[in-house]
Amino acid sequence: APATRGALAHASPSVRKFARELDVTLEGVTGTGPKNRILKEDVQNHVKQAMKGDGAARGAQTGTGLPAQPEVDFSKFGAVETVELARIRKISSRHLHKSWLLIPHVTQYAEADVTDLEAFRQAEKDKHAAKLTMLPFLIKAVCHAIEQFPEFASSLSADGNSLIMKQYRHIGFAADTPNGLMVPVVKDVDQKGVVQIAADTASLAGKARDGKLGPADMQGAVFSISSLGGIGGTAFTPIVNSPEVGILGVSRNEVKPVWSGSEFVPRTMMPLSLSYDHRVIDGAYAARFVVHLASLLSDYRRVLL
Repeated sequence: APATRGALAHASPSVRKFARELDVTLEGVTGTGPKNRILKEDVQNHVKQAMKGDGAARGAQTGTGLPAQPEVDFSKFGAVETVELARIRKISSRHLHKSWLLIPHVTQYAEADVTDLEAFRQAEKDKHAAKLTMLPFLIKAVCHAIEQFPEFASSLSADGNSLIMKQYRHIGFAADTPNGLMVPVVKDVDQKGVVQIAADTASLAGKARDGKLGPADMQGAVFSISSLGGIGGTAFTPIVNSPEVGILGVSRNEVKPVWSGSEFVPRTMMPLSLSYDHRVIDGAYAARFVVHLASLLSDYRRVLL
């Protein structure tokens, strides 16, 4: 019989942990083990049944109230193969879907002249144990910009009537792993230098690839960065990682002719895509933030001030 209360459910600690990772309470889960003990398979079957429920139930589950996507028999058009999504991808997809539907997104685009910063990075990259990619410089610059625009480190209260202003500066960064997208968090960025941030990002990215990130490694960010610079592209619209109110997308640097006032000169330009929650951040505030961030990246000495 189903457990009457999740706290009293007959289940092992490992099964309880598995249920928490899937955001499932043990209330209502039918146990098939000895003495109605709830097994890992019971939690999996409970999730499958919930996902097969009617559209209204699934809409209520995500807080959208939208009808379910209709089932289509694609096999009548040709050969098909069903591939189960990785557990991390299932969890992140639900979170991203909810964030996209509940947050009014706006994206502001800009370019930063990182010619001098890239030259400095190239000159310094072999002098330190940690690998100096552009990401640590971005993380530090974003942290510095937030000091001037603190609403980017806030969250909207549950009732929507106030802002929670965070005094800490933890920055998340999107990491592409074989199991899907994960967002590790670098803690206390305001208290660290670029080299230490580089060591932290390398360590966290390695743990993400190996599937060893713990919950504490992915919690507490006030802002996130999604860098696709190593892959390519010119711009994109990153999804705000709720309950944060902003996320910075970064695309591949490109050398472009830039007018100096007397002639065109080659400059390395970095495309920036800033998505934000329009309930908290208005367009002018976001534009000033990304312009200020671009100025920091163009002359990194400003970060030291």
